[in-house]
Amino acid sequence: MSLILLFSVALILEKIILIVVLFAITLGVAAYSTYGERKVAAFLQDRLGPSRAGPYGILQPLADGVKMFTKEDFIPSASEKGLYILAPGLFMFVACMTSAVIPWGTQLTIFDKPVDLQVADVNIGILYIMGFVSLGVYGIMIGGWASNNKYSLYGAIRASSQMISYELAMGLSIIAVIMMTGTLSLKEIAAQQAGLNWNVWYQPLGFILFFVCALAECNRAPFDMAECETELIGGYHTEYSSMKLGFYLFAEYINMFISCTVISTVYFGGYNFPGLDPGWLGGFMGPIVLFAKVFFFIFVFMWIRWTIPRFRYDQLMHLGWKSLIPLAILNMVLTGAGVLLLGK
Repeated sequence: MSLILLFSVALILEKIILIVVLFAITLGVAAYSTYGERKVAAFLQDRLGPSRAGPYGILQPLADGVKMFTKEDFIPSASEKGLYILAPGLFMFVACMTSAVIPWGTQLTIFDKPVDLQVADVNIGILYIMGFVSLGVYGIMIGGWASNNKYSLYGAIRASSQMISYELAMGLSIIAVIMMTGTLSLKEIAAQQAGLNWNVWYQPLGFILFFVCALAECNRAPFDMAECETELIGGYHTEYSSMKLGFYLFAEYINMFISCTVISTVYFGGYNFPGLDPGWLGGFMGPIVLFAKVFFFIFVFMWIRWTIPRFRYDQLMHLGWKSLIPLAILNMVLTGAGVLLLGK
């Protein structure tokens, strides 16, 4: 009995350490994504970007963090104060929870002890992520409504309509992958893509649909109608300041990071790469390969933001309902026919 208890305590400590490390990495990536965003924008616009806070502006995210913590924190007098305070925390919490089921590698060998690089291997990993992603809109809706500002409310309504529209096409594109792989577990989906047997070769249309929907779900340009500065000042977080605003901005970059990780895991082999053993270097090669893919897609997200102009709202709805959803249904039907007739 004591051995079982000792094993359970060791497993719990292992998971707690993994959660803390993953949380720190997620916040670090989100912080330096703001730096990367400015540098990519500067490169595309032939500017320097951040260059004063440290060498090449490398300390700019730390300066931004200090600014957020030290800015005046105010609550509008006409707002619903409890919900106004709750909303950014809820948005941040939901964004951080989605990383729990992602396999960041196979196993990491530490002091001759194998450690699984996944917080929780649940057999419904895809549904878990989709469920938490759909909850994120509540943080936006509550914040926009509780601010008692018409621009905030308009931004929240736009965000909820946009997420409802694009989650349908995203879910249908994921169904095609589930039909092909026969599992909802992200760990099994990644394991099936060993070498160059990536799902993107079998699901090119599904990948394009998922990628476009991921842009919309993250409120990234050209789908950033929820915070359209030219129309809504700042959208749903117009009335927020200090770290409440920081939570909203950080959560958006965390969502982008997780979206790129899911794309890499579901369609591009995750930690697998042809000719490389994910367990090489004591298991470090898997996470290195996965993060290389993730950073590439983060760059693509930023490239799109500073290249393509924003859609009008009617164009955004038209694309979601009249183009992406029919294409996703067609892709699902073709995948089902292929699985029945040919197998994978």
